[in-house]
Amino acid sequence: MKDLIDAGLVAEQNAKASAQLQADYDALGGMLARRGQDIEALTSLAQDFAVAVPSWGVGTGGTRFARFPGRGEPRNVFEKLDDCAVINQLTRATPAVSPHFPWDKPTDANELRQHADALGLAFDAVNSNTFQDQQSQEHTYKYGSLTAIAAATRAQAVKHNIECIELGRELGSKALTVWVGDGANFPGQSNLRGALERYLDSMREIYAALPDDWNVFIEHKLFEPAFYATTIADWGTSFACATALGPKAKCLVDLGHHAPNTNIEMIVARLAQFGKLGGFHFNDSKYGDDDLDSGSINPFQLFLVFNELADAAQRDGATFRPAYMLDQSHNVTDPIESLMNSAVEVQRAYVQAALVDRTRLAELQRSNDVLLAAQALKAAFRTDVSPILAMARVRKGGAVDPVACYRASGYRDLAASARPAKAGASSSGIV
Repeated sequence: MKDLIDAGLVAEQNAKASAQLQADYDALGGMLARRGQDIEALTSLAQDFAVAVPSWGVGTGGTRFARFPGRGEPRNVFEKLDDCAVINQLTRATPAVSPHFPWDKPTDANELRQHADALGLAFDAVNSNTFQDQQSQEHTYKYGSLTAIAAATRAQAVKHNIECIELGRELGSKALTVWVGDGANFPGQSNLRGALERYLDSMREIYAALPDDWNVFIEHKLFEPAFYATTIADWGTSFACATALGPKAKCLVDLGHHAPNTNIEMIVARLAQFGKLGGFHFNDSKYGDDDLDSGSINPFQLFLVFNELADAAQRDGATFRPAYMLDQSHNVTDPIESLMNSAVEVQRAYVQAALVDRTRLAELQRSNDVLLAAQALKAAFRTDVSPILAMARVRKGGAVDPVACYRASGYRDLAASARPAKAGASSSGIV
């Protein structure tokens, strides 16, 4: 596997922090032992954790008004994979990349797969794009794609999704994520029931093209760009459509795609209960669909989501395998740094959820001891598992402090020198 950050530098940085890490790890281990918990088992759990990185996330995102390009941002999908490899090398928690077509469409899929293999990366779910018009596209998506009134527009959108499946098969992916911006901005603009009927008709064609071992993830979004009535606006609509399509259709939960104060962890519990939880796009939100760094605003909510996932895993066993992926927009930070931090924060919530004493919690719930049941969750959430995460990284060849190591490497400066700005080149593709 090709390392883009010098392994000697990583070892040197780790050596500076090794004594402090060992002391913190031993202290945490002693505290956990008094609780009857094994720090080594938790470290092994952390080592096994993985979350995919979005290819578009390593470019600079944008607002509805502007995008400010970053230094050395990737200009094509190969450079995106290089940046993703740096994230995985230092965190050892992001071994897969989720590509987006046509932004990342290669001229030679085998060449792209070989490049990923050389970097130690695999491909996660592929993503289609019918929320933007592309060059040489015959029919516009201005008034809808899979739900469009015009049959020719719907056929074009279906064809694109099937092409994404074919590309994904060549890259080794096993899932397609479908998000559409279809909907209405004015009352009366469209027949609300008719739009969903057309969506299902289109999705049935896409579903029929799925390989036997594939899934399709239906992503819902409350608003934007359809501010009055988004066709797939909530988990109930997503669930109904996934149920109508069949067992290979699952629901994808993006943490930012809900109204403020929505109980997302309950949505997770419901979808898991009925076997329709496909996976996640992890980010964070303050006001709306902000796509902020994971854990930057409401880390307790992220923990509560993983608490429900831990409960579902205990109930359902090995059959419960939701897909994990980051999905963020980085406007003012270095995207590599933000994605490394976010991967660590998602991993943190995963380990903290494993600290919950589920037997004790169940007893408290049965006895209606509301206060102590809440405190059982807070005790796990308040536990600083940073030494476990750092030790897991070191044991897998990663960095004690990924951001510090990344900055010490000078990778961004080297990228800025090797990647001069190029008009029309691929970056995030968001704006």
